[in-house]
Amino acid sequence: MTDGNPITPAGMAALRARYDQLLHGDRPAIVEVVRWAAGNGDRSENGDYLYGRKRLREIDRELAHLSKRMAAARVIDPTRQTERDKVLFGCTVEIADDDDKRRTLTLVGDDEQDAARGLIGWSAPIARALRGARVGDVRVVRLPAGVKHWEIMAINWPCG
Repeated sequence: MTDGNPITPAGMAALRARYDQLLHGDRPAIVEVVRWAAGNGDRSENGDYLYGRKRLREIDRELAHLSKRMAAARVIDPTRQTERDKVLFGCTVEIADDDDKRRTLTLVGDDEQDAARGLIGWSAPIARALRGARVGDVRVVRLPAGVKHWEIMAINWPCG
């Protein structure tokens, strides 16, 4: 369940969309600018040419990175999870600390994490601590700011 690079179907679709945008949209447009700029003479002082070449290198690096991430990804559909009574990949969990301060987190792949939206990467310390917990369990999370105790208040799964 957790080996490799787990990712939700939506996360994989987002990686593919970014890859396709770079490969079929951004890269061809920059190649055209570089081709035009190269035809304007001295390349050593041609800003469009120099910037274009730099941008092509950046795009190619990102394409290689995305390609590796997609190849290593293991798509896991949370709607198909059968063990819905414990915290596993793809669930949304409500937790409360010692002061009854509550947070709602969804455990997703590392490539789709967004803490501001409550999407926590599978390998994040809090996600590792919560794995396998059931409602009522208390888990200890060691964070740079100190140790926190979180009680599992609710576990929710997306509908399939």
